[in-house]
Amino acid sequence: MKKLTAIVALSSVFTLAICFVIIGAVSIELKTALGIGNSEIGTLVLTLFLTACVTQLIIGPLVDKFGHKPIAITGFIICSLSIFLLGLATNFKLALVAAFLLGAGAMCVNTVGNTLIPVVLFGGNDPARASNFGNGFFGLGLILTPLIISAFVKYNNALFCIGASLLIFLLFSFLASYPKVSTGFKFSMAIKLLGKTPVVIAALALTCYISLESTMNTWIKSLMAELFKSSGNSNFLTHAGFVLSLFGVCMMLGRFLSSAVKNLTKIGVNVIAIASLASMLAIILMIVTKSYVLAIMAVILIGFSFAPIFPIIVGVTFARFEASLYGSIFGIIFSIGLLGGTFVPQYVGYLAKEKTIQQSLWIAVVMAGLLFVVSLAMGKLKPK
Repeated sequence: MKKLTAIVALSSVFTLAICFVIIGAVSIELKTALGIGNSEIGTLVLTLFLTACVTQLIIGPLVDKFGHKPIAITGFIICSLSIFLLGLATNFKLALVAAFLLGAGAMCVNTVGNTLIPVVLFGGNDPARASNFGNGFFGLGLILTPLIISAFVKYNNALFCIGASLLIFLLFSFLASYPKVSTGFKFSMAIKLLGKTPVVIAALALTCYISLESTMNTWIKSLMAELFKSSGNSNFLTHAGFVLSLFGVCMMLGRFLSSAVKNLTKIGVNVIAIASLASMLAIILMIVTKSYVLAIMAVILIGFSFAPIFPIIVGVTFARFEASLYGSIFGIIFSIGLLGGTFVPQYVGYLAKEKTIQQSLWIAVVMAGLLFVVSLAMGKLKPK
């Protein structure tokens, strides 16, 4: 049963990736099917992340009260239903409902996965390393989702297939046993923890990072479609989907490689600083190039640069506190961090009403620069 617990933890972050990337993965198809534009796609992402931001604050106490199992079961059910609904949507309002449910389900599996992983992997002794390995399966979700969608003639059928596959994870969540650890967000504890400098800095770091990742998840496919189409590529839609999957490949490989580094928690802050600078340069290249080849190279660099940032932020922060506080800390920093994912992709979509996606990504460069500054502040914190 312990192996099943690890499977539930890993499948939870895998499902989280599906929830976060799926709107971007079908963005072009949704625009055609629903008669909407880039601004409305941005609104769907805003709805998803704003719902997630609020839900994250609620799920923690529920885990505290009822344990991991019911939250895992609920999460897989809601995620599956929301993806089915997105496939069935015939108008923008139904798509908004699906985005709302995606946000709620995503935070159920997010809380289960990211609070179990540091406990069940590597004996609970290296949180940053465990978080990197576990979140490698997040990258796998980023890979497979666009590939599955590209493999189907009708995007609706692809969504139905993905939604049905989550029911397998639902079965695992029924059968697994779960450790008795305190993992929930507590409002009384949050007030105390919000006064802790490491928690505040981690929340700021995640605000920057989640804004970057959600922006890439949402707009890489549309950006690459623009470049492929301008080059005369008649199969631009499928090839753009492959590039989005390539982003996931780089995220997955980067996290698995990072998890092989022992004592990653000790050097993690330096890794964040270097990765944020590398991603900033890559995003600038993505914006200024007219070549889809260079844009693909930028996507690869961004994927590898992004890979270790989220797990290290979580792992380094966890390492400064007792394990009993992991859930409360995660609830705070992730719910605040989701604000970046809520508004930045939507802002890109708003700008793209007058410009191309490529011309609208400068806000991502700013967020990468801010992440570098925050990493410097994180590096000045005294060790535990």
